[in-house]
Amino acid sequence: MKIAMIGHKRIPSREGGVEVVVESLTVRMAAKGHSVTAYNRRGRHVSSGEKLRLKEYKGVRIKSVPTFETSKLNAIVYSVIASVLALFGRYDVIHFHAEGPCSMLWLPHLFGIRTVASIHGLDWQQSKWQGFAVKVLKFGEKIAAKYADEIIVLSEETQQYFRDTYGRETRVFRNGVDVPEYRKPNIIKEKYGLNKDDYILFLGRIVPVKGLHYLIEAFSKTNTDKKLVVAGGVSHSDGYARGIHNMAKDERIIFTDFVEGDELWELYCNCRLYVMPSDHEGMPLSLLEAMSCGAECLVSDIPAMTTVLKEYGHTFKTGDIDDLRLKLEEILSHGGKDTAEQIKYIADTYNWDIITDKTLELYKD
Repeated sequence: MKIAMIGHKRIPSREGGVEVVVESLTVRMAAKGHSVTAYNRRGRHVSSGEKLRLKEYKGVRIKSVPTFETSKLNAIVYSVIASVLALFGRYDVIHFHAEGPCSMLWLPHLFGIRTVASIHGLDWQQSKWQGFAVKVLKFGEKIAAKYADEIIVLSEETQQYFRDTYGRETRVFRNGVDVPEYRKPNIIKEKYGLNKDDYILFLGRIVPVKGLHYLIEAFSKTNTDKKLVVAGGVSHSDGYARGIHNMAKDERIIFTDFVEGDELWELYCNCRLYVMPSDHEGMPLSLLEAMSCGAECLVSDIPAMTTVLKEYGHTFKTGDIDDLRLKLEEILSHGGKDTAEQIKYIADTYNWDIITDKTLELYKD
């Protein structure tokens, strides 16, 4: 088949969960002999600052689409241009990712091109989006519900939302993860002085919905010699990020900024505890990655988290700082646990090869 992907920022990239999903799917589809094109947003790599000028990546054709680099119009302008360009690609299917880019899904539909929409979460619920941006996201959601030949969602909760709101049936395809080998703390020891089990890890964008402010306040009240490592970049929330840095006066807190590659996996593999205190998630890829590395995990008790975690970790009441502090103290007071069964569960349940095959079958249908 000839397949196009629209909606991500860039691949290869770990700027967000959508980018990880698109890269994981496209590389596997190309390896199976399909012709796959990813419409990247032109811009600078989030960690190196270099402009990506790739035309091909692991068998995937890359087309770079011009757009604003920092404006909130970034996704809208990109979606319009990418959708128009894709009309001339003679694709069998165009796969749109995320609610905002889905606002242009009507265009290939109008020309009789088959379309699939992946809704990675109800983005308009996130507090970072206000006013006009919320209207655009909801518009994209409505367009997907009305015109997409198939809709993929990541949870039963979102599936029920589409039934109740639009009377539209969707398919639940969860995200996957590649279980890595253990990595010793080499890079993180040299850069931050971190050894195995020295620290609690938060890994994610520094935006309000991720709940980092809860964790910093709870950790500051926790009597422990562990450090708190905050690994993540800023996205549309510079004011929030400044507030977080002002809160974090505790000398035990380390900010690494955006991380990827071996440094990222070393952080996962060697943390004493991974904490994800989000108010809202679509499908928490970083939780899957932490669990696949054998990290003991503590997460907020929202359905998106508990569905993944099952009996293999710990939860606290969402937004409850005192409960989070109590759970931190309770978990850190014992010596950790064997997570072999947790790793096996993740490997068996969240497998990218199986998800890719299911997605290709959906295209064929």
